[in-house]
Amino acid sequence: MPGQTMRIATFNLENLDLAPGGEAAFERRAAVLRPQLEALQADILCLQEVNGQHVGGQKARELTALTRLLAETAYDTYDLVAASSAAQGMADVHNLVILSRRPAHRSEALRHRLVPPPAYRSVTAEPETAREMTLEWDRPLLHAVYETEGGRALHVINLHLRSPLAAPIPGQKLSAQRWGSLAGWAEGYFTATVKRSGQALEARLLVERIFDADPEALIAVCGDLNAGEEETPSRLLQATLEDSGNPELAGRVLEALELRLPAARRFTINHGGHRRMLDHILCSPVLAAACRGVEADNDKLPDETLMAEDDPRSNHAPLVAEFDV
Repeated sequence: MPGQTMRIATFNLENLDLAPGGEAAFERRAAVLRPQLEALQADILCLQEVNGQHVGGQKARELTALTRLLAETAYDTYDLVAASSAAQGMADVHNLVILSRRPAHRSEALRHRLVPPPAYRSVTAEPETAREMTLEWDRPLLHAVYETEGGRALHVINLHLRSPLAAPIPGQKLSAQRWGSLAGWAEGYFTATVKRSGQALEARLLVERIFDADPEALIAVCGDLNAGEEETPSRLLQATLEDSGNPELAGRVLEALELRLPAARRFTINHGGHRRMLDHILCSPVLAAACRGVEADNDKLPDETLMAEDDPRSNHAPLVAEFDV
């Protein structure tokens, strides 16, 4: 990574896709997204919601839309690692990608490797024979290891936790957007919360393993947590001294770098005029100490409740942090 600084960024592209016959719509999106990506000047860029496309003559999907998007940017030559919920190739929606100026030494996707899917017995599912369930994460997390200018290992974890929207409960939905009972909706909301927090736990356990191997590790957990810094998934990842009550664990706390932003700039989502910070860069103490600045590109962030279906913008603002290396 050139010079004396390193920039790490995260950006939820919101369903980047290239549908058949959708060339014009893609180019409208690309014209908006490319300048945003270029402005980040990222050495490492974590992306969420990168959709996969069919390629003629192949069963597996590929990241054709992302390749097209990056072709006219500085990221065109970057190393790319990806994670998918599909058994082979890329999933149709919501793949995770990390782009980097230097190639990753290694990368891996984790989904239920450290935390098995919780067994759960539903109280509202119908018929009753459908009540035995397992609560699986929607997506894996993506862990990549890089080398800094100083020769240190840098661990980057790209994470996209489940939305808090209620998860389906057998027999409780009348349609995709309509529930048959509030009891069913409430249980769906509860199970979605378990899934979101469960994957945050798996990410924290991965962080713990990294610290076990190197107490001074450089770690950055980046991505869309679908949660503010005060909510359970973020608290699991940060593990502050206020929560643990043990100063001896201070070296394992992850700092939410967005808290260094002025309060008026601390948001990556605008929903009905309510601004929230759902996208995060959480860093280990040694890496956080090297942080020299944080920026959120939210000046032109649209209100997602007012966006038309064909609006080319993402409803998330990118977040970038700069470090001395």
